[in-house]
Amino acid sequence: MPKFKTHRASAKRFKRTASGLLKRGHAYTSHRFHGKTKKQRRQLRKSGLVSTSDMRRIKKMVSGIK
Repeated sequence: MPKFKTHRASAKRFKRTASGLLKRGHAYTSHRFHGKTKKQRRQLRKSGLVSTSDMRRIKKMVSGIK
């Protein structure tokens, strides 16, 4: 049976934390900051965590395991 390949786009977007969770960047951070509040811009800088409902699906893509 062939090996499964890592989904390269996902591997570039998600990083594993020490406790096994997945870090992700926030959306809405590339342009049009004049429409966002200062608080919103500041909070978008920080990374977020992948939700538990998506965790299993994304872990498969990142690790290349079926």
